[in-house]
Amino acid sequence: MSSNALILPPAMLGMLGGGQLGRFFVIAAHEMGYRVTVLDPDKNSPAGKIADVHLCADYADQAALEKMAQTCAAVTTEFENVPASTMEYLAQATVVRPAAQSVAIAQHRVLEKNFIRDAGLPVAPFVVVNQVSDIPADDDAIYPAILKVARFGYDGKGQARVKSQAEAVAAFASFKQEVCVLEKMLSLDYEVSVVLARDAEGKIAPFPTAENQHLNGILDVSIVPARGSEIIKSRAQQLAIKLAEKLDYVGVLGVEFFVCDGELLVNEMAPRPHNSGHYTIDACITNQFEQQVRVLAGLPLGDARLHSQAVMVNILGDVWKDGEPEWDQLFARTALKLHLYGKHEPRPGRKMGHFTVVTDKAETALSQAMTARAVLGIGV
Repeated sequence: MSSNALILPPAMLGMLGGGQLGRFFVIAAHEMGYRVTVLDPDKNSPAGKIADVHLCADYADQAALEKMAQTCAAVTTEFENVPASTMEYLAQATVVRPAAQSVAIAQHRVLEKNFIRDAGLPVAPFVVVNQVSDIPADDDAIYPAILKVARFGYDGKGQARVKSQAEAVAAFASFKQEVCVLEKMLSLDYEVSVVLARDAEGKIAPFPTAENQHLNGILDVSIVPARGSEIIKSRAQQLAIKLAEKLDYVGVLGVEFFVCDGELLVNEMAPRPHNSGHYTIDACITNQFEQQVRVLAGLPLGDARLHSQAVMVNILGDVWKDGEPEWDQLFARTALKLHLYGKHEPRPGRKMGHFTVVTDKAETALSQAMTARAVLGIGV
């Protein structure tokens, strides 16, 4: 079901998924006067803890979906691995944004890569691996490469670097011969991302281009605005907008790019708010989660302008290795905004929170953020 009607407070909105992205959505929705139902099977889900209603059930649970369909004026998602069938079912009874079709493309690397290429956007050379015989021989220009499972891979999971056919075959076997994408490894200058919101009328509000640094396959630091050339930053936004338009996407979309020899290549997309867009909470007039609420409710898009220079740093469960971190060391820094996600227990590699340093000078923000990062023992 689709509707152009405004959904106003105190309507109930639905969120599929209860992680930190869902939690920030609940916070934004509550601030705007909405109520929220969260569907998530984890009784300790960060979003479920603060939602008006937490349906603690599987994403295919018929009773839970019936309740959500009957009580929610509109439904969205916080992660791309919600079954498309769940979204299609809900769409029969209520507004669902983004559409199941958009999410289905983003949750499968083969569909995603083919869609991006066929849309005329630049991508790294890749080969679809359905079976062992699809793996190229050693003399193929694809090597060295990264073998990635087509589904459920994120934050470096389900990926293996390979230099030869033999290594690719072994990695494919370790992934239980699930459908994969073999993607050529490129020499990167750096990485950037663009988060944007697109409404049902096709209006688009892109946030500033972020420069991203990763640690062990997980986003570590985002610098905003990105330090690269204005041409690269502008081009990244143009490509992200083109991708959203080709998808006929309605919602908040994150698009990651590689910069190689001064050229942009689309890496992947996320049909939801993005980790690299967390800086918007503290540094933009409208943050990515308020935009998600606005698109879902049919409200006009907010102003996405940056009002401060920002550097965001992820906080993973690794920093709890010696007990609770010394948060007072961060709170003493007046330009630093700390966000902890309320997760049940810290684990290595698990995203537990982030902080953002906001100042009027880019160099100051980066310096203060890296000092605070060191205080927590990140990367040391």
